[in-house]
Amino acid sequence: MTIRIALKALARNKMRTTLTMLGMIIGVAAVITMVALGNGAQASIADQIKGAGTNTITVFPGTVNAGGVQTGAGGNSKLVAADADALRELPLVAYVTEGLQSRQQMVFGNQNWSSTVVGVNLDFLEVKSWPMKSGAFFSDQDVKGAAKVVALGTNVAEMLFGDAEPVGETIRIKNQPFKVIGIMAQKGSSSSGQNQDDQVFVPWTTVTKKLQRSDNLQYIITSTISADDVPEAQKQIVAALRVNHKLNAGDPDDFRAQTQEDMVAMRSETTQTMTTLLASVAAVSLMVGGIGIMNIMLVSVTERTREIGLRLAIGARSRDVLMQFLVEAVVISLVGGGLGVASGYGAAEFVKWYEQWPAIVPPNAVVMSVGFAAAVGVIFGFWPATRAAALDPIEALRAE
Repeated sequence: MTIRIALKALARNKMRTTLTMLGMIIGVAAVITMVALGNGAQASIADQIKGAGTNTITVFPGTVNAGGVQTGAGGNSKLVAADADALRELPLVAYVTEGLQSRQQMVFGNQNWSSTVVGVNLDFLEVKSWPMKSGAFFSDQDVKGAAKVVALGTNVAEMLFGDAEPVGETIRIKNQPFKVIGIMAQKGSSSSGQNQDDQVFVPWTTVTKKLQRSDNLQYIITSTISADDVPEAQKQIVAALRVNHKLNAGDPDDFRAQTQEDMVAMRSETTQTMTTLLASVAAVSLMVGGIGIMNIMLVSVTERTREIGLRLAIGARSRDVLMQFLVEAVVISLVGGGLGVASGYGAAEFVKWYEQWPAIVPPNAVVMSVGFAAAVGVIFGFWPATRAAALDPIEALRAE
């Protein structure tokens, strides 16, 4: 009976009921959308790093202390081919590739494209688990001879050749001819957001001798025999490089050996922080929606004073009036919460489609949002309901 009366009261004032729900709809939709995008970003990072290989360890030049002054990353610190050779001797390291990168303009006929030239060796395919789409990767002989051969990423191949077959053609990089010997399979974005298909791959020796004229490496990527070997292999790598760099016992490392787990933890922590921040902002919208419900319910009590007095005069108990207004507040919150969930799903899917951004709506976010909406209805509806239940029937009937 009380529920039916409450629903009829809401139905009589459709516009006011809809506007009251609006704050709740926006709040719940914002929570669902923000959590979905945050979870999607974390899942994407995990997938990308998993695709890069959970058993890889990347070595970078690190900061060094020169005369009491900390230099920047790579300052006075160098990685050279001898460092990569030292890592090849380690028992837990299965593959090692030198690494250099250089941004260059590439030309074929009347087409040109600026892309990243990546210098690696043959182990790169195994380290990254990256197959070829067509043609072949360069050989060890190409690396030893600093051959001018190149394997194109799919994006570069499309920009320079369109639908034509690039293998066997010659492109120019830094005004030097390079023979296209293969096309890499499509890889997508890396964990840092870089488009891995917008790269070309050449022997690392070719980069040092023909493009950069420097023997220094920018990084060394290693791959262990199994993912379980990563912690011990990392220790072995650090020890080997300290010996190679002639560092004494008290000297700090002048390099960084970074695992995929380090990258996952760092990026996931950043994403989680942003998700929490955005969800907190969205939760404020729910609070604002709750205050809106309270205000409208207080106005409703004032407008319906005579109705309340009449109900009390013909035998309704104060508890019945209290329950009626509480039910109205909870119904507004739950219906608004339900519409907010639907809107949040829709917004998340739209962003996923339009921006190609992953979005995952966890079930606990839906339960939390709807439960919070119901709690807001009870909490913010209690005061107006209490005021309605406390009205004196005689005074209420006298109200204009």
